[in-house]
Amino acid sequence: MSSYVDLTAADGFVFPAYVAQPSGTPKGAVVVVQEIFGVNSHIRSVADGYAAAGYLAVAPAMFQRVQPGVDIGYTPEDIQAGIALKAAAEAQGVPVLMQDLQAAVDYAAKSGKVGMVGYCWGGLLTWRAAGLVTGLSAAVPYYGGGMTAPAEVARTAKVPVLAHFGEHDHGIALPTVRAFEQAHPAVDVRVYPADHGFNCDQRGAYNAPAATLAREATLAFFAQHLA
Repeated sequence: MSSYVDLTAADGFVFPAYVAQPSGTPKGAVVVVQEIFGVNSHIRSVADGYAAAGYLAVAPAMFQRVQPGVDIGYTPEDIQAGIALKAAAEAQGVPVLMQDLQAAVDYAAKSGKVGMVGYCWGGLLTWRAAGLVTGLSAAVPYYGGGMTAPAEVARTAKVPVLAHFGEHDHGIALPTVRAFEQAHPAVDVRVYPADHGFNCDQRGAYNAPAATLAREATLAFFAQHLA
């Protein structure tokens, strides 16, 4: 069962989140953080998948402050629109973005321990949240764009982190992934023979074997840390 709820950030900003409920009592909660395409059908299906696995899944609309109701696809035009939206959202500053994720974590916490999983830009936000958001028990960034840049590598996670990357990701060079891994020996870094966006079955870069392996690892990671 799914629905939309309104979340309220610490500064009073109200924004929506897609919520997927498990069939029984939740065994914890997962905050699902969007790509640059909004809380679109893919992100909703990811949230549904975590609900099917027994978790309350919450997908906050992270573009709401810059453009309400973003729900776009993966055409070249959509990608350019998403890049512009991401730039506008990042211009608000990390503290504002973390406020909105904090509101999602606080809402999710009613179902127990909270994990966070994010994709693309959401992967970057998830990595930041691992050190800045309270109430998290685990974080799983997928191919976080910019996550291996020096300013982001300099961050320190306060919770266990499992990070998924694609070996053939032209936006995240493999040497920078290895440098990130060396800088953060406590982070479980997994690299797959895949491209950026390999988890998204609506993109040409979808890689079913890599997506399956990453999901299995993520579910095992959450089972360990959200129990």
